[in-house]
Amino acid sequence: MRLPCPVPTLGVFRVPLLFASLAAASFAQVQAPDRATAPVPEGYDAALWARALELHHRSVVVDTHSDTTSRILDEDFDMTPRARSGHMDVPRIFEGGLDVQFYSIYVASSYFGAEDLSSKEALGKSRANASARRALDMVDGYFRTLDRNPATMMHCVGTRDIANALAAGKHAALMGIEGGHAIEGDLGLLRQFHRLGVRYMTLTHSNHNEFADSSGEAIGRWGGLNRLGVKVVSEMNRLGMMVDVSHVSDETFHDVLRVTRAPVILSHSSCRALASHRRNITDEMLRAVAANGGVVQINFNCGFLSDEYQKQRDLWNSKVTLRTRAIESLHPRGTPEFEAAVARFNAENPEPEPVPLATLIAHIEHAMDVAGEDHVGLGSDFDGVPCVPKGMDDVTHLPRITYWLLAHGRSEDAVRKVLGGNLLRVFEKCEAVAVSLAGEAPWRNGKDDTDPIDR
Repeated sequence: MRLPCPVPTLGVFRVPLLFASLAAASFAQVQAPDRATAPVPEGYDAALWARALELHHRSVVVDTHSDTTSRILDEDFDMTPRARSGHMDVPRIFEGGLDVQFYSIYVASSYFGAEDLSSKEALGKSRANASARRALDMVDGYFRTLDRNPATMMHCVGTRDIANALAAGKHAALMGIEGGHAIEGDLGLLRQFHRLGVRYMTLTHSNHNEFADSSGEAIGRWGGLNRLGVKVVSEMNRLGMMVDVSHVSDETFHDVLRVTRAPVILSHSSCRALASHRRNITDEMLRAVAANGGVVQINFNCGFLSDEYQKQRDLWNSKVTLRTRAIESLHPRGTPEFEAAVARFNAENPEPEPVPLATLIAHIEHAMDVAGEDHVGLGSDFDGVPCVPKGMDDVTHLPRITYWLLAHGRSEDAVRKVLGGNLLRVFEKCEAVAVSLAGEAPWRNGKDDTDPIDR
């Protein structure tokens, strides 16, 4: 299958200029009142804040990971009006100058069931695999949201669509699968999700799956990718889907970089040199992403930004779990007595304080210093994490990133790359690779799929 929209003919490094001019023209109409009245945050320099706002709304701002789709499906959340909870909705998206959002088609590991592998047993699992069905339900929620907001949101499947959305003054919405088990080890399902408009896939989530090892399990299964994993990466290259190596094991990461024919992304990961979580990327990996031409999109989750915060969070979670069980032994869950006891406990034991915004900025700048300013972007994980930095409370605070990068002496060109230019360049390159592979036959599942690869 070929891409459903024409690939831009402009050179890779000129595309951000096209997007920038379109964004400036379209969002000047939609967002001028918000920009004009945006108050200067406490402690910020007024002149620099004005410059940052102007640059921010003149740039194309891209976020590669939002879990608002989970709220849409599980809570029947309506993005149309301004909400009192969560991190984003349509009004706040426009206020924060977020031009392009990849909405996560997130499939939790709990949906991963018995595998259909011809040469291996199902490893003792007996429950049905509900992964693809969950992903389709997520896709349906995404499209229902677009149907509710035709005047402000536009479904996009490529860089040309994004440019058209911005020219029309609309928010460009795209999909990315989080959790490669969504395709249930089936390359045909991968192609079907591509036809629906999915434009990246995180190869794993917190679990190993049929073709790749995850960072979320201590003991490896395949040692990285297996032969099916190589086919998955190759087919994504052929289709023009960005290969996302957030959540994968270090071994899977390096296997992917050996076999991919297109740049990779890390849609929502931070820096392991600053916080040791295995979900983060090492300096060696940052340099490898740069050599590949890819981009790391920095995650806003407090637990991925600070070891100290994660330690406090783990202790708090343990305390909450134990106390909740104790309350349940006295009062059935859902009763007024249960709710009152839980409320008293929460009031006496507040969650750990969020990390300061400076911690997030430090991760962004560390990645810029190690990988280079051409290989860093933003992957917030909004609506999917328990904590974001203080001062980055929701999508309306995105201009503060622009402010602090400027305050630290980063050039306007570098800031615009981080805000979205780098991701657009990678996306366009993946589209160009797909065009170059137009004569290649689709990859198919085979009997050797579970075999190890040559390393």
